Amino acid sequence: MALGIAIGKIIISFLGSFAIVYFRFPGRGLCFSIIFLTLMLPVEVRIFPTYQVVSSLNMLDTYPGLILPLTASATAVFLFRQFFMTIPGEIMQAAQVDGAGPLRFMVDILLPLSRTNIAALFVILFLYGWNQYLWPLLITTEENMYTIVMGISRAANVAETPPEWNLVLATVVLAILPPVIVILVMQKQFVKGLIEQEK
Repeated sequence: MALGIAIGKIIISFLGSFAIVYFRFPGRGLCFSIIFLTLMLPVEVRIFPTYQVVSSLNMLDTYPGLILPLTASATAVFLFRQFFMTIPGEIMQAAQVDGAGPLRFMVDILLPLSRTNIAALFVILFLYGWNQYLWPLLITTEENMYTIVMGISRAANVAETPPEWNLVLATVVLAILPPVIVILVMQKQFVKGLIEQEK
């Protein structure tokens, strides 16, 4: 779930930012403003209509139901847009002179330049997806679809019997391992993506 959310958010945000910055179309500024305004809506406002949509599409207790509603990210769109605006326009003009179309420009030039941004966002978004509790709690009823955060909560809140704290804490240690591994593997790129002079 965490991988799906992180990868999905990055792909959608990258493509959305690319369209907003490099394509000239009517209402381009309005589109970005609407995306940016969604940052002001708290999760609680969006959660009921989102649940209704997921339920009507029969995606309860499924991985698409867990992942897809959380893949849109105004923050990531904003960060990619700001980065793309720092790239000199001459680079795109040079690519066009060489015969590169928009897709080739995006894959061959923008994607490598955005590597540190993507790494930093991936770490943040993976942690965001890994720590999800409210959304999985709402749309899952089968135990095999519970996230580890839900499992820890259920193990610590057992009715009528005291929780087995040794098992709860062992599960907490196991739950910490994947995020720690992701941070250690991507630490250099993550720090570079946050402190580069262009940011």
